[in-house]
Amino acid sequence: MPLDADLMIDRRRLKRRLSFWRFAAIAVLVIGLLLAFAQDFSFAPGSSHVARVWIDGVILDDTEMQDMLDDIREDDSVKAVILRIDSPGGTSTGSEALYEKVREVAEVKPVTAVLGTVAASGGYIAALSADHIVARGNTITGSIGVLFQWTQLTELFEMLGVEMKEVKSAPLKAEPSPFSEPSPEAIAATKAMIDASYDWFLGLVQERRGFDEATARKLGDGRVFTGFQALENGLIDAIGGEDTALAWLEESRGLEPGLPVEDWETLEPSYGFVGLSGRVFGEAFGEAATEAAQKTLQAEGLTLDGLMSLWHPDRR
Repeated sequence: MPLDADLMIDRRRLKRRLSFWRFAAIAVLVIGLLLAFAQDFSFAPGSSHVARVWIDGVILDDTEMQDMLDDIREDDSVKAVILRIDSPGGTSTGSEALYEKVREVAEVKPVTAVLGTVAASGGYIAALSADHIVARGNTITGSIGVLFQWTQLTELFEMLGVEMKEVKSAPLKAEPSPFSEPSPEAIAATKAMIDASYDWFLGLVQERRGFDEATARKLGDGRVFTGFQALENGLIDAIGGEDTALAWLEESRGLEPGLPVEDWETLEPSYGFVGLSGRVFGEAFGEAATEAAQKTLQAEGLTLDGLMSLWHPDRR
């Protein structure tokens, strides 16, 4: 009889533990779903406000950002948009896509840009999409130009006694190549591609800043400017911060004074439903529990393919 009583007690304890973990699993599931829906609809504002959109880091062809800008364009509660830009640039294609989406927003509501520490190259393309550009006096901006780079490995391969063999359909296929010295024709073809993209960039500068071609080319020699220099040369409109941008929206675009400024954000790319649930679980039970729930960690790499509108100081 004592053995049977101990067995019953153990069974009851086991049932209580199972019940707790079932309840915890259901709670995580429900909270994860709620959080997923809440983030899918941004912050579901509902009342009139100014949308703040953060453009930071390397600019890529970001479809989530583009979809969010479409939502901002169609949301009647958004009365104006502030782009907070802190970016050295990125791919020319990504910058082009971002520029076009912001201009679509600007067709129906005013857009102003506030530049942070760096808004250069593709970051300046993003700024050109706004109707008014504000920067700090020591912001780094400009770097108007396009870049295509490759690593030349021929001398290293010769030292190692390695030779790359290839068969290709035409002489300019996959040129320039790191495995062979580029031919004059390959350099010329690459230069023509760079020139076409650069002309597009200069065209944006001319159109958006009201420059003639000579002025655009003079300022578009790849150099960077401080905010003070950019204002002096007409690349931006004012020195200041977000308050300066809001004052311009109120004075020049008739924005209702005192409207709140609300962040619009895309979902973080590493979150799916499992990631959201793990995040909620971690907030409830601690970082160690998050790692246990998610099981694996993904290393995030960044590859920049294609033409780049990117500024970075040369490190030597």
